[in-house]
Amino acid sequence: MLYQIFETQRSIMEPFSDLAQAAAKLYSNPLNPMSQTPLAQRASAGYALMHRLGKDYEKPEFGIKTVKVNKTDVAIHERIEIDKAFCELRRFKRFSDDPATLTQLKAQPAVLIVAPLSGHYATLLRDTVRTMLQDHKVYITDWKNARLVPLSEGEFHLDDYINYVQEFIRHLQSIYGNCHIVSVCQPTVPVLAAVSLMASRGEKTPLTMTMMGGPIDARKSPTSVNNLATNKSFEWFENNVIYRVPANFPGAGRRVYPGFLQYTGFVAMNPDRHATSHYDYFKDLIKGDDASAEAHRKFYDEYNAVLDMDADYYLETIATVFQDFKLVNGTWDVKGVDGKVERVRPQDIKGTALMTVEGELDDISGSGQTRAAQDMCTGVAANDRQHLEVPGAGHYGIFSGSRWRSVVYPQVVKFILNHTKSASKPASAAPKAASAAVKPVVVKTAAAKPAAKTPAKVTLKAVAKPASNVVAKATSKSTAAGKTNTAVKTTWVDAKKKA
Repeated sequence: MLYQIFETQRSIMEPFSDLAQAAAKLYSNPLNPMSQTPLAQRASAGYALMHRLGKDYEKPEFGIKTVKVNKTDVAIHERIEIDKAFCELRRFKRFSDDPATLTQLKAQPAVLIVAPLSGHYATLLRDTVRTMLQDHKVYITDWKNARLVPLSEGEFHLDDYINYVQEFIRHLQSIYGNCHIVSVCQPTVPVLAAVSLMASRGEKTPLTMTMMGGPIDARKSPTSVNNLATNKSFEWFENNVIYRVPANFPGAGRRVYPGFLQYTGFVAMNPDRHATSHYDYFKDLIKGDDASAEAHRKFYDEYNAVLDMDADYYLETIATVFQDFKLVNGTWDVKGVDGKVERVRPQDIKGTALMTVEGELDDISGSGQTRAAQDMCTGVAANDRQHLEVPGAGHYGIFSGSRWRSVVYPQVVKFILNHTKSASKPASAAPKAASAAVKPVVVKTAAAKPAAKTPAKVTLKAVAKPASNVVAKATSKSTAAGKTNTAVKTTWVDAKKKA
């Protein structure tokens, strides 16, 4: 019933939102005599804000037309590679008429980015995709809005999510021989499960897994998101947040967790920050600060666009990840496309290097939650494991914005490149798997300062300590002119030999 009420309210508000937009344009039009009156700018700004608060936000486009590869513009063609009932595997194919650039593009590794299915569209990772296109062939999972999927397509479960990921990995392997996989936030858990199952079966697994800000072990440093899931029972979620899609959508009758409820939860985490942001937008319009106003519009066009999730998938995620902690407890069984039930065993992963990334100020996936994967993947060699903690970064900062581009991405691209090269070496040269006692190298970088303009050099050295612990120490030097550009040098040390 709540969903129908929300849709009715939205339908009623839509014409008023359109009217507010028209009024904003009327008061700001220089050909209108009223625009020259003292209060015209305030009236226009007020109506513009009213329009944005009342409008319906549709799925944005990625809108990536070109990227720079070695100072050369490369055209991007976005296309759907695989179309599943609940997801599209989207490819960003790069084109160039420069022979040298084309040769370089063909030699670069393929990366599958698994976007979160947690309320927002995959376009939330636009900056992630745009940056990675400089050095990789990029594919991304573009999850569909469940209210647009007809009932005839059946239900969507967490197991289906895992099976989709495995299918996409095999698709890239069939084209390129192998690939790398990057997961951001929610998909870190199903991606780890997917790769674990492939390893247990003896299948070829991705060369690397990069996991960023995800709840691998939601018991560590619990956030408000974790507390909500643990303080409420499974039945509470099923009875209070699951509704059926109204009749005016293709998925009419489907049980879903509505996107507007998830959006309400997002805003409720930081209501003061959002209120301040909207008031600043109002003031920017009055001052005529078009750049700041446009930045606000771009951010909230993305942030306010939300999708519905199938009820079965949502409830199973709550139970598996946030209540029963099945992954870390070793009790998670997954049903494959062939109907066979298999146990998820991360310790079976051996041929896939692991990198985990966390933000110091992440208020969605707390400190240590993502790094827990390092302790679970005991079959991965010690020098094939790396952890990056980004000081001063929140949840979004580790995959979008200046910290992502200047601090996180240089480490990710280096990690992928190193293991792409090592994969071409003879198997006998591969390092032996480490025991569970060996800890991964922890890379800590100084937070990038927005105002800085000189390249900063960061040198990272691994220091061996007793009990086979390997720790990285970062020192930073700034040059005289001012740009922030992080150059990283990492030295791996065998703790057993040095201790």
